[in-house]
Amino acid sequence: MSAEDTPAPRPPRRPRYRGTHPRQFAHKYKELDPEKHGDTVAKVRASGKTPAGMHVPILVEEILAVLKPQPGERVVDATLGYGGHAERLLAAIQPGGQLLGLDQDPIELPKTTERLRRLGYAESAFTAQRVNFAGILKALNAQGWQDGADCVLADLGVSSMQIDNPARGFSFKLGGPLDMRMNPKRGHSAADLLRQLDEKKLETLLIENADEPFAGVLARHLVEKAATGKLTTTQALAAAVRAALPRPAPEEERELSVRRVFQALRIAVNAEFGVLATFLRALPQALRRGGRVAVLTFHSGEDRRVKKAFQSGFQDGLYSAVAGEVIRASRAELQSNPRASSAKLRWAVRA
Repeated sequence: MSAEDTPAPRPPRRPRYRGTHPRQFAHKYKELDPEKHGDTVAKVRASGKTPAGMHVPILVEEILAVLKPQPGERVVDATLGYGGHAERLLAAIQPGGQLLGLDQDPIELPKTTERLRRLGYAESAFTAQRVNFAGILKALNAQGWQDGADCVLADLGVSSMQIDNPARGFSFKLGGPLDMRMNPKRGHSAADLLRQLDEKKLETLLIENADEPFAGVLARHLVEKAATGKLTTTQALAAAVRAALPRPAPEEERELSVRRVFQALRIAVNAEFGVLATFLRALPQALRRGGRVAVLTFHSGEDRRVKKAFQSGFQDGLYSAVAGEVIRASRAELQSNPRASSAKLRWAVRA
């Protein structure tokens, strides 16, 4: 048989599933490979939702306006995620610019690196390191950027790929293990944490990490439930929270408490406040003179810490300018991407 007669390789078959539409996350082949199914993604986006396995970057134009990336500059995307912000930043710093992407997620980082490579960004323009953004100075040294970067972006939100994948345990919308680790190969899961905490420590955690008004009642109930070994899934935790609240509490309030409990545990599992504090201390040293930083937060605890660090740095002469007010998503962006509703953007300029 000649080369001309050799049949072309068949494309891999999509996962088999019952019925006409996939129900399981792993079977959503169109939304999990959005580059090949633009029509499906467009329909999902038009409905004001984010396709499973895809992250829509938030406040992109506002971030570009704050960071002012220029051709030839060095940029650090300290929380690379899906790479939506990185893609726009890379375009802005060409020709000659370099972007360093940091992410601790061993599952998503290779996917994003491959995605950006397919867009034509070779190592001369884009490199990635699997590291928590608290280690930004070490990452800069490894990159050979001992004098810092011109722009740094940190998006502190959990990516949609992590939220939508039930195997990661970040959301109660679908059943999955109660995990919540950004790096599932390190540390203890949320289920482990619940088994370890006593009532007082859990109550404090719920107050400090989520301002939960029913912290005492929830802590007592969840500690008792965890001791039985039954809080090992996301849906079991959500059900336990709903059952613990006083009966007169309206359904909306119950769902808000479920979200706050999940937020509080995720912050604790990943030591997010401690990591953020380390990152904020390192930031001035990570920036060149006149370097710009933008930080995108998604709840009041994060925003308070960023605001305080920037204001303190301004008073100490480390920053020449800082944001006076937070920047929020426009009405148009909120309509197309409801996940932007809690986003707050702050910025600073290195003195």
